Amino acid sequence: MKSILLINMIVGVVFFICYFYQFVYVAVPFVRKHRSASPKIVKMHRYAVLISARNEEVVIGNLINSIKHQTYPGKLVTTFVVADNCTDKTAKVAEAAGAVVYVRNNKELVGKGYALDYLLGKIRQDFPEGFDGYFVFDADNVLDVNYISEMNKTFSQGYKIITSYRNSKNYGDNWITAGYGLWFLRESVYLNGARMLMGTSCAVSGTGFVFSREIMEKCGWKFFLLTEDIQFSVSSVIDGEKIGYCAKAMLYDEQPVTFKQSWNQRLRWAKGYYQVFGRYGAKLIKGMFRGNFSCYDMTMSIMPAIVLTGITIVVDFGAMIYLLCTGQSLLPILKIFGTVALNAYLLMFVIGAITTATQWNRIYTSNAKKILYTFTFPIFMLTYIPISITAFVKKVQWTPIAHTKASTVQEITGEKTA
Repeated sequence: MKSILLINMIVGVVFFICYFYQFVYVAVPFVRKHRSASPKIVKMHRYAVLISARNEEVVIGNLINSIKHQTYPGKLVTTFVVADNCTDKTAKVAEAAGAVVYVRNNKELVGKGYALDYLLGKIRQDFPEGFDGYFVFDADNVLDVNYISEMNKTFSQGYKIITSYRNSKNYGDNWITAGYGLWFLRESVYLNGARMLMGTSCAVSGTGFVFSREIMEKCGWKFFLLTEDIQFSVSSVIDGEKIGYCAKAMLYDEQPVTFKQSWNQRLRWAKGYYQVFGRYGAKLIKGMFRGNFSCYDMTMSIMPAIVLTGITIVVDFGAMIYLLCTGQSLLPILKIFGTVALNAYLLMFVIGAITTATQWNRIYTSNAKKILYTFTFPIFMLTYIPISITAFVKKVQWTPIAHTKASTVQEITGEKTA
């Protein structure tokens, strides 16, 4: 048992060394404050909004309306929707709401990456003058009224790619939606927020980001892996781009409600991480050894945690099997396994508790649920372990997630309209 304990201790030490910088990230927002995002001259840029939608007739109207009611001049924003393999009225609803709509039917090349590539191709063809920047949203999102204005301030500082603060439409539905919501809040404040304050590159996460005309002309949209957002981030960092973050630009995102939906979505994400590392891992590692901290940061974000966790599981379960076969007591190994599980729970709890406490007024649910879901957050995160193991051995394809939360920002936050 001493050898098993030693292996677990070594894994724990390696984990701490790899991710110590993220503990530093947690401290950064407390000791550094965001400088004003307003440059000396704020240029009013022309933007295209890109929305890939598959059977989103229930929610897409609210997103388009939230774009139309921005404080940013509407004449400088054109909303484009690609109705991708839809069997409902998504295209009609989007067109009625004021979007320029393209219909795509392709059962072979399935996924958001392919849909965005198709949409950009249509825009280049029909709007040859182009745009200064291209926003990317999911159809279930809704935007704070100042979203584009705040993003434009950061864009005017010279960043070619910018991500934003990601909040949740349905945080309080259950422990699953709260798990997602709390993770995205943590990602916004204690990953991207800290990165921005430290002057290193941030990372795009799924939705709510903008990229410049220069980025579009340089690479188009060549990101077709299961996690096209992570692929885009990693490729950009390798190319030397510094992704920015706008803390004042908030969007609201709908989270899966059932564990089955969550399993399928996170299974795709886990498989996507493996795909990204398989394609870009060598370049990331090369960048690390050349002193590029952002390459190190991206590497830690997509791979080592699950590898180290896998080693621990294999060693501990292997020991259990050996003890069973030799008729020995399982109590010693169960104590070791329990200690590892407890430490993992406590680590996730501390991360969740800090995020909940500091973002308390931006979490839109009852106080009781805010507290309760801080305790269930570690359980949500630990379910990534079987998901990641399954993704490693199983073929995974992109599957849509149903969105049914047709909410406005006022309904989410409880604000009264004038």
